[in-house]
Amino acid sequence: MQFTRAKFEELNMDSFNKCVQTVEACLSDAKMEKSDVNNVILVGGSTRIPKVQCMLQEFFERKKLCMSLNPDEAVAYGAAVMAAKLSGNNHKSCRDLLLLDVTPLSLGVQVKGEVFNVVIPRNTLIPTKKSKKFSTTKDDQSSAHIKVYQDERARSTDNHLLGKFKISGIPPSPKGDAKLELCFEIDVNGILTVNDKISKEKLTVTKENGRLSTEQIERMIEDAKKYKQEDEEYEKKVDALNALMDCIYNMDDRIKSMRRGRGRRRLRKMEDAIVDTTKWIEQNKAASVDEVQRMKEHLESIYMDEF
Repeated sequence: MQFTRAKFEELNMDSFNKCVQTVEACLSDAKMEKSDVNNVILVGGSTRIPKVQCMLQEFFERKKLCMSLNPDEAVAYGAAVMAAKLSGNNHKSCRDLLLLDVTPLSLGVQVKGEVFNVVIPRNTLIPTKKSKKFSTTKDDQSSAHIKVYQDERARSTDNHLLGKFKISGIPPSPKGDAKLELCFEIDVNGILTVNDKISKEKLTVTKENGRLSTEQIERMIEDAKKYKQEDEEYEKKVDALNALMDCIYNMDDRIKSMRRGRGRRRLRKMEDAIVDTTKWIEQNKAASVDEVQRMKEHLESIYMDEF
C-alpha cells in the first residue's frame, strides 16, 4: 500500500499533536517560556518526520532545530555522559556538562483522612533531601505507622504504595503536641530513603523493588489530570471533617476542664451533642462538604449557648 505525504500526515495528526502537547507540558513543568529555550534537540527516529519538525519550528516561533546530533543516537549519547559523570570520569568532553534528573512523580506519606501529603514534589531535581514535620492525631500516641506513596492523586489509596514502617517511642503528650520529623532523600542513583529522627527506622526503595515504569508514570499523570476536580472535592471534604473532629476534641477537652465549676445539667447537654455528632459522622460517610460544615456550625452554636 502506498501513501502520499499528505495522507500520511492526515492519518498521524493526532500523534503529531501529542508531540507538541508533550513539549508544552515540559515547559509548564519547568516553569519556562518558549523564549527561555536556547536549542531544540531532536531525540528519536520519529523526529525525522518533516511534519514533526515543521510543527516544532512553528511552536518555537521559527527557531532553528539542532540537527547536528543523530536522533537515533541521542539517548545513547546522554546515557554515556551520565555514566561518565556517575563513575567520576573527568574527560574534557563532559567536564563542563551539567546533567539534571528529576523525580517523575511526587513522593509523600498518608496522613489523617487518607490524604496524600507531599514531601518531595514532582519534577524536583535529584539528588535531593527534604524534611517535613507531622503531628500526632491522638492523646498519648506512642507509635505511628508511616505509609510512603508515589503519585499525584489527593487520596493516598489511589496512589502507588512504595512501602511502610513503624515509628515507636513517641513521648506521651496531648494530641498535636508531639512532632514527627520525616526525612526523604533521593541519591544520584534514584534510591529513595525515608527515615525519622525518633526511632531511627527507615525505608529504602530502589528502582528494582517498587518504582514504576515509564508507561505507568505516564498513565498516573493522566489520571491525576482526569480526576483533578474529584480530588479537589475530596480534599475539601477531608478538611471539613478534620475541622469538625477538631471542634469535637476541643469542646470535649474544655468540658473536662470545667466539669467542677459548671452545673452538671449544662455540661450534659454539651456531652450529648458531642456524642450525637460523633455518631452522625460514623453514619454519614457520604455526607457533602456543606453538610459537614453545617454540623460543625450547629455544634458550635450549642457550645456558645451554654458557655
